[in-house]
Amino acid sequence: MKNRGKSVFIFLCVAPAVILFTIFMIIPTINIFKMSLYKWGGYSPNKTFVGFDNFEKLAQDMKFLQAFENTVLLIVIVSVITIAVALVFAAILTREKIVGQNFFRIVFYIPNILSIVIISAIFSAILDSKNGLLNSILALFRDKGSEPVYWLGDQKIVIFSIAMAMIWQAIGYYMVMYMASMASVPESVYESADIEGASRIRQFFSLTIPLIWTNIRTTLTFFIISSINLSFMLVKAMTSGGPDGSTEVFLSYMYKQAYTNSSYGYGMAIGVVVFLFSFALSGIVNLITKREPIEL
Repeated sequence: MKNRGKSVFIFLCVAPAVILFTIFMIIPTINIFKMSLYKWGGYSPNKTFVGFDNFEKLAQDMKFLQAFENTVLLIVIVSVITIAVALVFAAILTREKIVGQNFFRIVFYIPNILSIVIISAIFSAILDSKNGLLNSILALFRDKGSEPVYWLGDQKIVIFSIAMAMIWQAIGYYMVMYMASMASVPESVYESADIEGASRIRQFFSLTIPLIWTNIRTTLTFFIISSINLSFMLVKAMTSGGPDGSTEVFLSYMYKQAYTNSSYGYGMAIGVVVFLFSFALSGIVNLITKREPIEL
C-alpha cells in the first residue's frame, strides 16, 4: 500500500510536465513532419499531398544550400571561439588574484541578459560603415580617404559580423559556468603541479581542462544547438538575411518560406531538416568529445 501511494505521488508530480511536453513539443513536432509532405500556403484550407517533393526541391535550392553553409560556418566559428575565450577568461578570474573579480563577472555576464534587439542595435551602431566605432578605430591606421569597410553590406564579410555579435553575447554566460566548475577543483592539485614545476599554461591544458571536461562537453553540445536559434534572431534583427541572402541561415530561410512566401509545407520541410541536423550534430559532438571522467 505504501509503495502504491508513492507511485501515485510520483505520477502526480510528473504528469503535468509530461502533459505540457506532449502538447507543446511532441504534437507540434509530429505536425511539422506531417506538413512537410504537403503543398500548402498556410492560410488556405486546400492542402495537396506531395510526398517527398519538398525535400527534393530543397536539395536543388541554392539559397537553402547557402543558408546551410552559413549555419555550419557560424556554428564552427562561434562555438570554437566562444568556448575557448570563455575558458581562458574563467581560468584567469578563478586562479589569478585580480582586484574586483566580482565586478568583471558581472560585466562579462551583462550581454547575456540583454535582449537580441538591443544587441543587434549595439552592433549595428558599432559596425556602421560611416560613423561606426570599428571603422573609426580602423581609420586611425589607414590612409585618409580610404574606402570604409562595409561590415553589414559586404557579402564576403557580413557573416563574420554576425559571428562577432553572437560571440560577444555568449562568452559571459559560459565563462561563469566554467568558473563554477573550476572552483570545485581542489587547490591542492595546483599546489602539487607548482611543486613539480608546471607552468600556468601547462596546468590549464593538463589539469583544468581535463578535470572540467564533462562540463565543457555538455556546454559545447548545448551551445551548438542554441546557436542555431541565436543566429536566426540576430540575422532577423540585423540584416534580414541580406545582402542578397549572404547571411541567410536555417531558421531565417524557413521563416521566409513559411510565412513570407506562403510556402508553409516547404518551410516545414526545412524545419524537419533543421530538426534532424540538430540531433545528428548533437550525437556527433557527444561521440567525438567522449572521454573517461577523471576522478580525484
